Amino acid sequence: MEENNDKHEENLSTDNQSAQDQGQENQENLSQQPTAEELLAAEKDRYIRLYAEFENYKKRTLKEKNEFYLYACQDLMTSMLGVLDDFERALKEISKNGNEADFKGVELIYQKFRNKLTEKGLKPIEVKVGDDFNVDYHEAITQIPAPTEDLKGKIVDVIETGYQLHDKVIRFAKVVTGN
Repeated sequence: MEENNDKHEENLSTDNQSAQDQGQENQENLSQQPTAEELLAAEKDRYIRLYAEFENYKKRTLKEKNEFYLYACQDLMTSMLGVLDDFERALKEISKNGNEADFKGVELIYQKFRNKLTEKGLKPIEVKVGDDFNVDYHEAITQIPAPTEDLKGKIVDVIETGYQLHDKVIRFAKVVTGN
């Protein structure tokens, strides 16, 4: 009988130990579960990040929309550059061989056409003989021996005018450089 009591006591102590272990596990599980404040802080952080991401999205799409409107006419402007060049060549020839009335008429049309393109954001790239060669604005057609020592590596002649639409180069100035 004593043996039974000893076994019973052992079982009780083992059961008590198991109950204590389960109680500690439950407390650990409870302590591992986030509190309401922690959940609220996590959701608030997620909300703030989502809001910031949305604001960045709005700014980015507005910028893209503005750029689209600025450069929507780029193809049209590029195709009009040939007409502008033809006008310049015509003015040069009429000034040599034509009469004054023809020259003034063509020049009037040329000025009006150029002003309309300028209103839409077209700007010529200013290039002078002796300027430094800049790959961002100039395209070197050829190199020739520099007529003077100070023109080495610089622009010797301008073959074709370059143009920008707002701040973007749509046609590089074609130049001859000295070597």
